[in-house]
Amino acid sequence: MAARALRGAVAFCGPSFGDGAVVLAPDALLAVSAGGALVAAVRDAGGAEGEALLRSLEAGGVPVTCLPRGSVLLPGLVDTHLHAPQFSFTGTRTDTELMRWLDETTFPAESAMASEAAASEVFGRLVSRLLSLGTTAALYFSSVHVRAAVLLAEQCARQGQRAIVGKVSMDRNAPDGTVERDAEEAVRAAAEAARGIRSIGSNLVEPAVTPRFVPTCSPELLEGLGRLAREEGLLVQSHISESDGECAFVAALHPEEPRDTDQLDRAGLLTSRSVMAHGVKLTATELAVLARRGASLAHCPLSNFYFANGSLRAKRALKAGVKMGLGTDIAGGISPSMLVAARSAVVASRAVMHAESERLQREEGCSAEEANNRAEASEALTWRDALWLATAGGADALGLNTGHFREGEAFDALLVDLTGAGVYDVFPSSDSSLDDSVERFFNLGDDRNIRAVVVQGAVVRGSLG
Repeated sequence: MAARALRGAVAFCGPSFGDGAVVLAPDALLAVSAGGALVAAVRDAGGAEGEALLRSLEAGGVPVTCLPRGSVLLPGLVDTHLHAPQFSFTGTRTDTELMRWLDETTFPAESAMASEAAASEVFGRLVSRLLSLGTTAALYFSSVHVRAAVLLAEQCARQGQRAIVGKVSMDRNAPDGTVERDAEEAVRAAAEAARGIRSIGSNLVEPAVTPRFVPTCSPELLEGLGRLAREEGLLVQSHISESDGECAFVAALHPEEPRDTDQLDRAGLLTSRSVMAHGVKLTATELAVLARRGASLAHCPLSNFYFANGSLRAKRALKAGVKMGLGTDIAGGISPSMLVAARSAVVASRAVMHAESERLQREEGCSAEEANNRAEASEALTWRDALWLATAGGADALGLNTGHFREGEAFDALLVDLTGAGVYDVFPSSDSSLDDSVERFFNLGDDRNIRAVVVQGAVVRGSLG
């Protein structure tokens, strides 16, 4: 039963990227229950279906709020990969190779999360910042410490952010303070963290199994975590084929089975409830494995530029049937903003497109025009594709019932000011369409354009009025 309704411009997300990924409706009508679920979503409030819903709402005494002129409702942004302990050094230390960066910067920062005071400060500020940036849901890596993972989940629940939180598991190739004694202890600690997060009793937070990546997890640990995930119905997150250095490390550790995809799959960690970060070095065969298992990729374009020795061919992975969302990958990514991640996904796809065009000209003798056209069709993402990945795609990857503005979904949303809000200049003659206005916000806007943040129907930042 509806408790309130909203009328105005709304960006609806379709079931997949590409044509129809984002449909902009200038006069839509959404009805929301007291529990924060969408009970009706009509794209044309002035049409027959909209008028019937308005009559029903009026008969039931349900208030209808007209959204401010020059605004639009977007689905909430979903960050599918970030490392909470690394927030304290975000924006720094980006000129180092991945494995060295872990040893010199990341592991010390994560070791510090043994202190509840330090963890509470970093996590509290991180969740607050992400909500202000419009991130309504996130999949978090915490540290190896059980209490830190529970503290992070408590912060998310307290501040009203939807979150899946994983206590990191490692039993080798990591320094003291970040590594567990053996696989048995690590699995036991992961189970304890999951129980602690569930004991919070919030429908906004849930635990995840989180083997950091194959180089720091023994086969015994991977198998134990796979078993725990199956028995407890837990989401799995990890890194996969992230960089040349990571791939070489896996091959050196396991010459008999040199690819991390094989290691993770054998341990039962690639399932429909798995989210693997990066995947830059995945082969076509390995993408097919992920697609068959129903596993998702967290595409992190910024950190890929800095640490992965390449860019993910995101469109190729999507066309192969792999589910995908976007991640900021704090602090490998230099910004906590999902808008920045979405823009970076478009730029990264254009870089891949240009490389593919050059290959087609060099290897297949295509003309520049033909090569560019073929490469654009096979590799380039549009801003609508990237917005879909940052919202509906991420929600689907995490198995969340939100992100599209469909009946029955949780109402997670952003109210966005499209008038510029002092962030950028708007010229009415060039911004006559809703499409132009939303695209301009996508490319130029920031948190100053976000007037309200809504999670499960509750306004956690700003106001819808």
